[in-house]
Amino acid sequence: MEEAFMAMLSHLLHLQNSLDPTNTIFSSATTSSPSSTTPSSLLSSSSAAPLLFFTLASLLSFLAVNRSSTDSSSSSASPSPSPPPPLPDGDYSVAAFRALSTDHIWSIDAPLRDARWRSLYGLSYPVFTTVVDKLKPFITASNLSLPADYAVAMVLSRLAHGCSAKTLASRYALDPYLISKITNMVTRLLATKLYPEFIKIPVGKRRLIETTQGFEELTSLPNICGAIDSTPVKLRRRTKLNPKNIYGCKYGYDAVLLQVVADHKKIFWDVCVKAPGGEDDSSHFRDSLLYKRLTSGDIVWEKVINIRGHHVRPYIVGDWCYPLLSFLMTPFSPNGSGSPPENLFDGMLMKGRSVVVEAIGLLKARWKILQSLNVGVNHAPQTIVACCVLHNLCQIAREPEPESWKDPDEIGTPARVLESERQFYYYGESLRQALADDLHQRLSSR
Repeated sequence: MEEAFMAMLSHLLHLQNSLDPTNTIFSSATTSSPSSTTPSSLLSSSSAAPLLFFTLASLLSFLAVNRSSTDSSSSSASPSPSPPPPLPDGDYSVAAFRALSTDHIWSIDAPLRDARWRSLYGLSYPVFTTVVDKLKPFITASNLSLPADYAVAMVLSRLAHGCSAKTLASRYALDPYLISKITNMVTRLLATKLYPEFIKIPVGKRRLIETTQGFEELTSLPNICGAIDSTPVKLRRRTKLNPKNIYGCKYGYDAVLLQVVADHKKIFWDVCVKAPGGEDDSSHFRDSLLYKRLTSGDIVWEKVINIRGHHVRPYIVGDWCYPLLSFLMTPFSPNGSGSPPENLFDGMLMKGRSVVVEAIGLLKARWKILQSLNVGVNHAPQTIVACCVLHNLCQIAREPEPESWKDPDEIGTPARVLESERQFYYYGESLRQALADDLHQRLSSR
C-alpha cells in the first residue's frame, strides 16, 4: 500500500485507542490472547470505535486498490515514448544497430536524429530508409545471412568514411572477405537497380525547361541543359597489371577516370567510368554511351530556339579539354585572349561549368572512399557509380552540403577535332559565335 494510506491507518489506530483504551486493536501477546482480537469480539464491543475504525479502513483500502489498478491499466494502454538507447561507442553489432534504428527514433528531435545518422552513414535517416526499402527485395533474394538494413548501413559507413574492408571487419566482428562480398553486392545494386531511377537525361519537357531556365539565370546563356567534366578517382594501391602506366593520371597517382554531366542543381544526369586515369578527357568522352547517343541523334531534345538564324537545341558546356561540337560548347580561348564578345561568352560558359565542379567536390566530400579508393580495380567502376547515385539522392532530398573537396587545378591541352566530327564542329563553331554575339548585345544594352 502507499505511504499516505499507511499513515492514515496509523492515525486511525491512535484515534481508536483514545476513544476506547480498554479494547486495543493490536494488543501485545503478553497481555491478550489471540482470540481476544477476533473480528466477532470487536463487533460485539460496547464501544463504537472499532466499528468506526474498520468501516473507514475498508473504505480507504478499497479506494487505494481501485486507484492502483486504474493507474496500471492506463499506463499499459498509453505508454509514454522513450528515446532509443544511444549506440555505445565501438559497438556495431546487430543488437546495437537495432537499438539505434528502432521505431522510437522518430521521437527524437529530427535535426539531432539526422545529424547522428549522417555522422555514421553519410545521409539522414529518411534517405537511409529510402535506400534500404529499394534494395531490400534484392538483398533478401540473395539469402544474405545479415539483415538487409544492417548490411546497407555497414556499406554506407564504409563509403562515407573510406574504411578498408579489414578495418570494417574488425569493427563489425566479421570476416574481411564477407565485408568485401557485401560491399560488392550493395554497390552493384546501387549502380544497376537504382541508377535508372536516379540518374536520368533531362529529355522530359518539364525537367528540360526547368534545367535550361536554371542555367540561364546563372549564365544568361539560353538552352544549356548540363555541364560536363571528368575527375580522376585515386586508387589507394598501385595497380600491378598496369601496362604502359595507363592508370597513372596527370596528377601523379594511379586512378580511374570518372566523367559526369550535372544540371543546375548539381544533380548528375549522366555518369561514365570506362577509362583508366591515364586517358584524356576527350578520349573518355568519345568512348562514352552519351557521345554515341548525341552523335547518332538518339537523344531528342524537344526544346529548340532561334538565335540569329541558328536553330539552337539544348547543349552541354565543358572546358577546352573537350571538343567543340554542335551539342557541346567550349570556350573560345583558355587564357582570355579573344574579343570582348568571346571573352564575355567564355566567362559565362565557365560560370555554368562551375556547377559540375561543385558537384564533384560534394561527391568526394560526402563519400570519402572516392578520395582514396580501397577496392579492387575491377570493382572500382560500380563503387564510383554507386556513390554518384547516393549523391543524387542527397541532392534530391536537399541534404546539407558539406565543405567541398578540392581537386587540383585543371591541367590539359585543348582537344583536337576528329575527321568524323567535322560537321558537328563547323556547326558548333558557327553556333558558338552567334551565342557570343547575342549575349554581348543583350548585356551591353542593359
